Amino acid sequence: MGDKADIIRALFAAYLAGDRQAVDDWLAADFRFTSPYDDEIDKATYFDRCWRGSEWIARHTLERICVDGDTAFVIYQCVARDGKSFRNTEVVAFAGDRIRRIDVYFGATYQDGAFVRQQG
Repeated sequence: MGDKADIIRALFAAYLAGDRQAVDDWLAADFRFTSPYDDEIDKATYFDRCWRGSEWIARHTLERICVDGDTAFVIYQCVARDGKSFRNTEVVAFAGDRIRRIDVYFGATYQDGAFVRQQG
């Protein structure tokens, strides 16, 4: 499966299914993750800090995937079972058919369709 957009769709589907092994398989051995809370963490730390399983997620909507060579930009909405939702953008860098890094940028948060101002 060499199509980068298909790999991203498979990654999101595996995450939603709670399939940690499939997520692990899509990530390169030298995977790095950066977010507003994490700076260049490795794969093991990513799973320790960020893996929550999927029981809290009602659905993902992949709104846009733009692939440019070995990099893709993904905009998605995640809706939680408690009614909260958020939109994020991720920059995904590939090494062949594996994901070498993800940089995530947090978007707005909503509760039952209404904007929720974040503190901080």
